[in-house]
Amino acid sequence: MRTVSRVPAIWLWLTILSTGFAAPPGQPPGGLEPEYTIQAGDLLSVKFFYNKDLTEDVVVRPDGRISLQLIPEVQAAGRTPSGLVDVLRGLYSTQLDRPEITVIVRSFSSQRIYVDGEVAKPGELLMSGPLTVLQAIARAGGTTYNAQPKHVLLIRRERDGSPRVLELDLKKARKNATPDRDPILIPFDVVYVSKSGIAHVNTWVDQYIRKNIPIDFGFRIDIND
Repeated sequence: MRTVSRVPAIWLWLTILSTGFAAPPGQPPGGLEPEYTIQAGDLLSVKFFYNKDLTEDVVVRPDGRISLQLIPEVQAAGRTPSGLVDVLRGLYSTQLDRPEITVIVRSFSSQRIYVDGEVAKPGELLMSGPLTVLQAIARAGGTTYNAQPKHVLLIRRERDGSPRVLELDLKKARKNATPDRDPILIPFDVVYVSKSGIAHVNTWVDQYIRKNIPIDFGFRIDIND
């Protein structure tokens, strides 16, 4: 898999109206499979190793917050589990001596990804757990006769709001589905199976997202030549 080199000038902002929060900065550069970002509706298990009476399971509210004992409400949605652990350790350090905490996502709220292009059933897919590109395409009915499996695009929103466009080769992925060839999808990823190689990626992404992507949340694209 390689990062498409002709799209650095494209900037994509996807404002997720249903959750009402923006993803925080700090994703490691070049990470193809970022740590899961907690969403509203997720069930979290917050465990205290040496204070088991504080251990509890909580559901992330629609406003993205959770309520725990001894501390004020905490913004969980938009943070990774490890990022939430850091916040909780800081808050509980005023109540406990060197608190040891872990956060486990027990169940995931239903999130959406999109599969389009040369697949049998293009459109929106709900994901309630880990889902790879190959699995998403299979759920969309598989590729059509006209598909070019060596030219599949994965469009992903980075935490700073910019898009990352990755070109995948499904032939290689089917032979050896390594994480870099068959990445795990995250909510609101777009998988596009092309009919042929896309020569002008900048123009294509602009036209595709403006005209074809079946999303019901707000977004804005700026093209800086």
